[in-house]
Amino acid sequence: MTAEILIKFARKGIILSPEAYDLIKNSKNPINLSSEIIVKLKSGNYAKDMVPVDVDTIMKMEGLNLEMKSPVKDEKPKAEEKAVELEKPQTTPEKGIELQEPKVEEKPKDEIKPKVNPGYASEHVVKIEDAEVSKEVEVKYKRNLTESKVNFDKFKVLKDTSNKSYTSGEIGNLIEYFQNRYKKLSGILEKRPELRTWQKINEITENQTDLNLIVMITDIRSTKNGHYLIEVEDDTGSMPILVSKDNDELIRAARNLMRDEVIGVIAQKRAGQSENQLAICQNLIDPDVPRKDRKEVDFGTVFTSDIHIGSSTFLEDAFVRFTKWLNGDYGSEEQREMANNVKYMIIGGDIVDGIGVYPNQDKELAIKDITAQYDEAARLVGDIRSDIKIIITPGNHDASRVAEPQPAVPEKYAKSLYKLNNVEFLSNPSTVSLDGLEVLIYHGRGIDDMVMGSNDFSHERNDLVMKEFLRKRHLAPLYGERTPLASELEDHLVIDNAPDVLHTGHVHINTYTNYKGIHCINSGTFQTQTEFQKIYNIVPTPAEVPIIDVGGIYKQLKFID
Repeated sequence: MTAEILIKFARKGIILSPEAYDLIKNSKNPINLSSEIIVKLKSGNYAKDMVPVDVDTIMKMEGLNLEMKSPVKDEKPKAEEKAVELEKPQTTPEKGIELQEPKVEEKPKDEIKPKVNPGYASEHVVKIEDAEVSKEVEVKYKRNLTESKVNFDKFKVLKDTSNKSYTSGEIGNLIEYFQNRYKKLSGILEKRPELRTWQKINEITENQTDLNLIVMITDIRSTKNGHYLIEVEDDTGSMPILVSKDNDELIRAARNLMRDEVIGVIAQKRAGQSENQLAICQNLIDPDVPRKDRKEVDFGTVFTSDIHIGSSTFLEDAFVRFTKWLNGDYGSEEQREMANNVKYMIIGGDIVDGIGVYPNQDKELAIKDITAQYDEAARLVGDIRSDIKIIITPGNHDASRVAEPQPAVPEKYAKSLYKLNNVEFLSNPSTVSLDGLEVLIYHGRGIDDMVMGSNDFSHERNDLVMKEFLRKRHLAPLYGERTPLASELEDHLVIDNAPDVLHTGHVHINTYTNYKGIHCINSGTFQTQTEFQKIYNIVPTPAEVPIIDVGGIYKQLKFID
């Protein structure tokens, strides 16, 4: 026991004083208490250097189970005085699954404090509590003891670009890429009632006044008078469109337009003008998605991403709590029943922290070899019961090419993960059908460009960005910005079909919204704030896992105080 406790802390760069060690050793459950202390320290601002911990540090932590099995060494009460009993913090008795507001941790002064985020689905948050679980339940679910008997015949991969990447990098590929984008999105737009009589730019006659166009935006800018001037083109020509400052609704819509996206335009021009003269915008039409009915499923699906195994800021203890919950070894009886219903788990990119992704990353790496990072991921993920199908897609920290679409993580880097019989590797983005529930999985680098391109968007409110992805029917419309896009012969980031779930990650901030019946989920992270994130004022929401539960109901599970 002594060695296990000391090694557990040493691995995380934490030095225990002798008194602190005695306090932990004499608790009723030393290993659980050790995990709680580590999670609280690592969720603060202690990830960078060695951390000395004494009794006072532990006593100041809220929510710890400090129940002792025997008096702490060298702290026996005097004869005349009564012993001081360490009290367990008061908690509200659990009534099944209780929805509660997320707690606000006391942060070190130099850590940026998060703002209240309207996109954070606090009403859905379920705090997963520790509970006694019998050994029989624990053994029942261990993946290495029994083969899965669950039927996954209804699982289908609808889109995976891993072996469909065709590009030579020549300028001709880039032209075909944009032609394919225009073809796909114009095919969606022409079904809109307002655009059934649309025409090409070179078909506009001199005496024509009403224009119905499907075009790609080449430039957009505001004028000194407060109007918006949009330069548009199709495969026959180009022309300018003016959005008047007097039309508030159109101005709001124009603010969120992006270069390289495809839209419908209803406009008017004066008779006698040629086809490439200025037209006045009357309406802007997004490709958008149709309304979808909620799928009534009889199983659960958990969504996670940005686990960042290999980083010193990876919350291993919180992740182990999560896997123990999946195995039925953690939580109340009702919470374990929820776990028992889980059939699918999606990891939407950045399962490992990678190597050389951002400046000075090596200073925050606990594992500095990419293959060793995937080996550690296999050790942790491999403990999940085998009757859960695990889908893994890459992110920008993974050992896949940087340009999107990213093919699946190559087996040569992640052999240990490929050996797990319940794991499926797919591309980023990809689309799967989980027994009829269609899920579009996208890591989310396109969120960065949307935030840079409009003052209406932010990383904190990435739920609004996901809505905009669906309206635009594209996951990264801006070409040549922060998101590297491969000039493929086909634009694989067009949202060809409306999914039931859009799952993103990347920004490390949980959000949720429902747009026209589509669940829009950002699954947050299992990593605390890095030095790089501090520079960009990114405050993560770690160890919170979304789930689409039985009946198609959204919930959010919290594995950290």
